[in-house]
Amino acid sequence: MTDVFSSLPGAVASDDGIAHFGDPVREQRLLAGGTAVVPRDDRAVVSVSGPDRLTWLDSITSQALTGLAPGESTELLVLDPQGRVEHAAAVVDDGATTWLVVDRGDAPGLAKWLGMMRFRAQVEVAARPELRVAGFVAGGDAAAAAVAAAIRPAGAAVVWEDPWTGVAPGGWQYADTAAHPGAELAWAEAVVDEDGWRRLAELPPAGLLAEEALRIAAWRPRWAAEVDERSIPHETDWLRSAVHLAKGCYRGQETVAKVHNLGHPPRRLVLLHLDGSDSVLPGHGDAVLAGEVEVGRVTSAARHHELGPIALAVVARRVAADETLVVAVGEARVAAAQEVVVPADAGATAEVPRLTRLSRRPVAHGRA
Repeated sequence: MTDVFSSLPGAVASDDGIAHFGDPVREQRLLAGGTAVVPRDDRAVVSVSGPDRLTWLDSITSQALTGLAPGESTELLVLDPQGRVEHAAAVVDDGATTWLVVDRGDAPGLAKWLGMMRFRAQVEVAARPELRVAGFVAGGDAAAAAVAAAIRPAGAAVVWEDPWTGVAPGGWQYADTAAHPGAELAWAEAVVDEDGWRRLAELPPAGLLAEEALRIAAWRPRWAAEVDERSIPHETDWLRSAVHLAKGCYRGQETVAKVHNLGHPPRRLVLLHLDGSDSVLPGHGDAVLAGEVEVGRVTSAARHHELGPIALAVVARRVAADETLVVAVGEARVAAAQEVVVPADAGATAEVPRLTRLSRRPVAHGRA
């Protein structure tokens, strides 16, 4: 597919796609205001067709999908038997096909795993490299254009609306706040073909740096950034949008239920407000320190048009909410003020009755 966005004035490429178009801060404002569109070359599309597609996906992932209506959006995770996150996908069904929008690096692995799990189910799984993804904020001029440009193989536009704006049915929010920043970001992504891609290039463009800053400010986890080999969904508050706690069995469900009902996630997500005086921005994997002790790692960082330099980090549960933290960026040390996303007492939601110990039961006196 021709990359018409890369030929636009000011386009600066990165490994993931177009980082910006000359003015990342301005692009953020346009994007947040609903007038710009982001070419998401860091995203890819996998399609699942066939009459069993929704019941089959329901049985092997974290999300309840059997009742997903055409045009309705949700999100799913694929977990390993120990409940660790292996894959993540945005989900929208058009009545004939379930469309999975995923981080580009996750697409081959997810498509392969789904193909291996078909068994006798009447489903067909296909990677769709001929399709592209465009991101935008709902409610503005860009939204109308993106919806119009989206593919419509079954009549309905294939547009995913991010459920992170609220707690999804069957989900659970650990963040202890009445004003969640995710509610302020009505993010959406349109799946487009080459013709739609060209049409969207006529809109004001924003780069991936703009999208990333808005995502971080909304505390929104992502497979390509917040997930490592130990991640469980509780640590990043992903139960909020991608896990249905009341659905049937699936791989990893035992860990999900055990940690949520009886335990606590061993790590927790925080937003870091970074000291910007030295203009040093951390990278993925930079160490988060309490004193000289490493207590976590930065997962994402960006310069926000209102908040300044910010980052998401996953830190040990034991780190106090008022702990003074610094981020090691090479030889530099960047001071970081912690904003709690997942609190240390997250989980243990079940009301387990306390049983009287045998040694403390009153002893009956007198004759039998």
